Amino acid sequence: MREWVEKARLGDAEAFGQLMLHFRGMAYAVSYDMLKDVHLAEDAVQDAFIEAYQNLEKLQNPAAFPGWFKTIVVRQCQRMLRRKHHSVLPLDEAVQVSGGVLGLAEVAERREESQVLQQSVKALSAKLRVPLRLFYFYGYSLQEISDYLGTPVPTLKKRLHDARRKLKGTLPVADLVSVFNHLYEGGQNMLHIVNGDVVGEMLKQGVVQGDVLVWREVYPAGPIFANPAGAEERALRGRVLEETMGIPASEFITACEEQEQKLREFIKYDEVVLWFEHDLFDQSMLAYLLHWFKKQKLGRTKLSLLCIGEFPGIERFHGLGQLTPAQLQTLSGTWRTIERQEMELGSELWQAYASPDPAQMANLLEDKKAELAASGLPFAYEAFTAHLKRLPSERNGLGIVEQTTLQTVHNGVDTPLELFRQVTDVLHVLGMGDLEYWKFIRALVQGEHPLLMIDGDEAGLDFRQIPDFLNRKVILTELGNEVLNGSADRIAVQGIDEWFGGLHLHGREVSWRWDDVAGELVVRH
Repeated sequence: MREWVEKARLGDAEAFGQLMLHFRGMAYAVSYDMLKDVHLAEDAVQDAFIEAYQNLEKLQNPAAFPGWFKTIVVRQCQRMLRRKHHSVLPLDEAVQVSGGVLGLAEVAERREESQVLQQSVKALSAKLRVPLRLFYFYGYSLQEISDYLGTPVPTLKKRLHDARRKLKGTLPVADLVSVFNHLYEGGQNMLHIVNGDVVGEMLKQGVVQGDVLVWREVYPAGPIFANPAGAEERALRGRVLEETMGIPASEFITACEEQEQKLREFIKYDEVVLWFEHDLFDQSMLAYLLHWFKKQKLGRTKLSLLCIGEFPGIERFHGLGQLTPAQLQTLSGTWRTIERQEMELGSELWQAYASPDPAQMANLLEDKKAELAASGLPFAYEAFTAHLKRLPSERNGLGIVEQTTLQTVHNGVDTPLELFRQVTDVLHVLGMGDLEYWKFIRALVQGEHPLLMIDGDEAGLDFRQIPDFLNRKVILTELGNEVLNGSADRIAVQGIDEWFGGLHLHGREVSWRWDDVAGELVVRH
């Protein structure tokens, strides 16, 4: 959000468009609550966006945009109220005009239920009614609502609890339980799927109730297939991961079978929540799971998503593993319903990622950029673009990981440990772990024409066995310097044997390259 504000302040119309997409539902909920007229509410929102755009340079703190914009919306509504021009529109019709409903509104499948819901919600006080509409009808997180309304998250939780308690007397009990109970009043019959044992263990410490499934995979490494559960595909993937990352193939296969068995039991849960982050490591995992769920009959099971790329107070957010249990607790219940659109997009991303033709991914990202940004998958575009940048560059044959590594050594970093810290910090969008990064280092130091040398690394020796390896000295070779400055091509002199999703590049000539200058794929015939 901050990035959109900063770009919009510089005149980036596309960035302001993203702000409009993100805050339109929020602005509409507030304006409709004040004006009680769908047309006037739409006019107020449109006028508020125009006023915000014209005065954006006056906003000194981008983080203050939600509250600042809400003030503009309220002011526009007050102007219209002074003109004494407002009429009543049934809530179900107003929600349809706003572009769809989430959460609680799903129970209003029949018009008579919608009328009951309308009257019940209208009877609530404004302090209960507005947060309820924003959270359940429009799917905004508690933190987003807090920023917009200027109300602390704990207070919002209390108001939502009070609103639910008041509604219990008027709404169908079964529907109310199916929507509310598992979020705030229990959650025992839930399955939380997360990446990483650290996060999984913290969730089990009372952050959430229900079962936790840690999805253990490294989809940015090794061969990827549209159906990775096939016997031949899994055997090949296990063998490559063992050779390149030291993960025993037998253990990998057993772990995959166990977690997939747990996944197949999803139907017994009321809700499955996917907890993922912004980087390629997580986005590829999320794409696979959405692809898998798209092929299932969900029945009564609700599928939800919590996906974040930042957290208040953390300057460089790498992932949920950075958070304390108390910080994770603030995210509990802020997930949003996964709609059919997200499952379709996730499935398309996975299939493109698994394709041996990287142009399929490039074309998909270009065609669906706006749709991804407006969906529950706003981080997918940047993550999978970073995936394409891992391909050998047209200039010198280095992918983005190798290029950043050699440049970092050239800048003075001279130990594997500090290299790992700095490179993964710069390339946080990839979400690389240590095993994955050492795979890249190994390719740079081995062979007859190494680009890097590590003190004590003899030919053919597994450098992970070198005593005190992390603090050994790293040196950029003369060839490494030549490749770095573009006077030599890494692929031509060193060769490559690497998987990029479903694409396998090997040998000293490769068809696919990435043009750093044009920012696009290049095909060599």
